[in-house]
Amino acid sequence: MAAPRDAEIWKDVQTYYGQVLKKGADLQTNACVTAAGPVPKHIREALQNVHEEVTLRYYGCGLVIPESLENCWILDLGSGSGRDCYALSQLVGEKGHVTGIDMTEGQVEVAKKYIDYHMEKYGFQAPNVTFVHGYIEKLGEAGIKNESYDIVISNCVINLVPDKQQVLQEVHRVLKHGGELYFSDVYASLELPEEIRMHKVLWGECLGGALYWKDLAILAQKIGFRPPRLVTANLITVQNKELERVIGNYRFVSATFRLFKLPKTEPAKRCQVIYNGGITGHEKELIFDANFTFKEGEIVEVDEETAAVLKNSRFAQDFLIRSIGEKLPTGGGCSALESKDVITDPFKLAEVSDNMSSRCAPDVASGCCGTKKSC
Repeated sequence: MAAPRDAEIWKDVQTYYGQVLKKGADLQTNACVTAAGPVPKHIREALQNVHEEVTLRYYGCGLVIPESLENCWILDLGSGSGRDCYALSQLVGEKGHVTGIDMTEGQVEVAKKYIDYHMEKYGFQAPNVTFVHGYIEKLGEAGIKNESYDIVISNCVINLVPDKQQVLQEVHRVLKHGGELYFSDVYASLELPEEIRMHKVLWGECLGGALYWKDLAILAQKIGFRPPRLVTANLITVQNKELERVIGNYRFVSATFRLFKLPKTEPAKRCQVIYNGGITGHEKELIFDANFTFKEGEIVEVDEETAAVLKNSRFAQDFLIRSIGEKLPTGGGCSALESKDVITDPFKLAEVSDNMSSRCAPDVASGCCGTKKSC
């Protein structure tokens, strides 16, 4: 049985997303809104193919479509009206599969309504997308089996769940070895007080249930994931005087992280890697996270953690990996791993992004959790 407080939160969230919100414009903060940004062409096209009603009911806080998706099995936590699922179903192809799970029946009904429409539009012989009504911290009850997915995504949803550790444990269970949780979510600058955590509108707007950002690494390690890899981050603004009063000096950021579940192997060593290129939409350059960008044919020295991820995940086929000192065939340049601080703080990254954005032309837009276009 759920604790009384948890059950109350579930009910409040279902009411907020099933009845209060009718469209994205009804939101009172920018925590769950994504503005236009520099999105790869193949993803833009996939999103444009999604039915208008599905897109209208979309409330995500970032674009959670990672790279190298062909033939993958993907699970979308809190899939809502199914926008991301339908975009992903095109990208994984007929041999892949996408499952969306959401606890709000009204949203699941909207998503299911357009399965045939999208499959016909994509020219698929059989549906490669499924929608399930259920709770993301209870994936087993929804029939999600152990080690059955290559990738799990989540778009501004984990913050809505009281027991975040349980969510991450369930994700770890259903991911295959080498699998990845690629997710956007909202984080707080400090542990939140009761007044904020109990506020119904702030919960619905993704702020009241935000995790203190440093706690993510603690939970990840406890469950068995490798350390979180920060991808993008943007500060959240609130244009509501009453909510601003409740929030006070606490700050919030929307950020995208990657969490990998790797098989237990011998400790990895620092390596030199070459990106082979060719990943759809990232043929010449792969921005892996906030700290590593790989250009086709260029030798890059990586730390132990990055080496372990590249060797043991779906990206292994996209890289030539050798021990330091071993010759690598390349006609490109060489980029050594500098002794600089690795950015793990999403607030620090958000400030850097904002500074870069302020130097850009005023008509350059960016997503709430998206990468800002550099000048």
